[in-house]
Amino acid sequence: QVQLVESGGGLVQSGGSLRLSCAASGSSSTINAMGWYRQAPGTERELVARVSSGGSTQYGDSVKNRFTITRDAAKKMVFLQMNSVKPEDTAIYYCNVEFLFVVNVEGATVRRNYWGEGTLVTVSP
Repeated sequence: QVQLVESGGGLVQSGGSLRLSCAASGSSSTINAMGWYRQAPGTERELVARVSSGGSTQYGDSVKNRFTITRDAAKKMVFLQMNSVKPEDTAIYYCNVEFLFVVNVEGATVRRNYWGEGTLVTVSP
């Protein structure tokens, strides 16, 4: 069973830095993409950053040039380096991993997303 374990959340002052980590386990299937999303109280979950198996990255507009996503494919881990954090970055951050599962002998695949339980990041003014 797929399991995602996040770590690194906590309290940080505005302008500071924080690094989140997420480790995936429980499946030998190919990982297509890994990413981070966040959700603040009263808001919808939004994309923070995402990295594909080919290394392409995608960032939410509000974190561009401040946050950096990296991955260690061999260890099935993804990281989020958060610099110059702001109070509006306060949220629960969720790790997301997209696996590709082979469904028949021809090699057809289906994508399935899994979520971590979330780690709280609080940025004080």
